[in-house]
Amino acid sequence: MEKSLFDNGFFEFIQTEDEFQIDGKPKVVKRNMVRRPPGIRALIVDDENMKILLSREFRYELNGWDYRLPGGKVFDSLEDYKKSIKENTVLEHVEKTVPKEVMEEIGLIVKNPKLLKISHDGAGVIWDLYYYEITDYEISKDGPKLEEDEVIEGFVWKNYDEIIDLCIQSEIHEERTVGVLLPYVLEKKKK
Repeated sequence: MEKSLFDNGFFEFIQTEDEFQIDGKPKVVKRNMVRRPPGIRALIVDDENMKILLSREFRYELNGWDYRLPGGKVFDSLEDYKKSIKENTVLEHVEKTVPKEVMEEIGLIVKNPKLLKISHDGAGVIWDLYYYEITDYEISKDGPKLEEDEVIEGFVWKNYDEIIDLCIQSEIHEERTVGVLLPYVLEKKKK
């Protein structure tokens, strides 16, 4: 059971009441949670040169610059997201968003994106990030088309050792991305 306590159109504060079986005994748990629509992140990989494309983006929440994987939101509103949940079409929307966001942010035409991981935010927050590996792409003649509030200084290819250093030195501030990038890069370096 779920009850919406507050909804501003993009974030929703909900209360849930769920029954669980723990060691064969039923237990009812009430929880307060925040929900927002999911996002995508694209690991654009140059396998031959062992590099990943990052953007250097001004992040308002940090009041500073951050290295980021290209990506963005999947739905423009919470209402659209909730409708997609009911219709069981969230993944379809995610898959349509990957090429769109990569085209908008860096001007690449994506071919054959591969889902690597779905990062679930955790206790008290429902906000999934879908991470895709992209190794097949071409440069669009149209170039990027950033949203009005996006400030991206540029894009840079970083080799796997540089990625590791950026993660360790906290120059990639999105911790969930660090948690996806480090195992990915370390596994690639083994090969």
